[in-house]
Amino acid sequence: MILAAAGMPFPSSLTLVAMGSFVAQGELSFWPVVAAGSAGAVIGDQIGYAFGRYGGRPLLAAVTRRIGGADKVEQAEAYSRKWAGWGIFFSRWLIGPLGPWINVTSGLTEYPWARFLALDVAGEVLWLVIYVSLGRAFSDQVQTIASLLGNLTWVIVGLLAAALLGWKLFGRSQAPTDDPA
Repeated sequence: MILAAAGMPFPSSLTLVAMGSFVAQGELSFWPVVAAGSAGAVIGDQIGYAFGRYGGRPLLAAVTRRIGGADKVEQAEAYSRKWAGWGIFFSRWLIGPLGPWINVTSGLTEYPWARFLALDVAGEVLWLVIYVSLGRAFSDQVQTIASLLGNLTWVIVGLLAAALLGWKLFGRSQAPTDDPA
């Protein structure tokens, strides 16, 4: 969980569903699995936050000097400032692929660490409870459940991206023009 939360590719959802199956079989206990998984995920999230807060700015400046994109970074930071609390909470359990990026941008924008930690813990515990419970309830169909949850996550990310794009396009079409005709 530490590696996945810090941004390394790791099948954390599948792992949690499998842990739930082990809980159903009596090999593991529910709350210790949730506690250990949550602790690992929160530690990984703190690594991303600390990277953004204490070391990410110089690296980011060097990268944007080489390849450009400083304006996109500023936009990402503006969105992070605007939606920070919601973004932190929902990226823990609903739109997990964005979590590592939210961690770093939260650090870059100097989002208050105590608030970040509280939202992080709440979201990670909820994520663990949901996924381990699903694995426990459907222990004989672990692979099917894990596949469905992975697909659902990307559907949600796609819908959010489409909604944001639609909102931006609608906003541009409603903007006043300089043409007097």
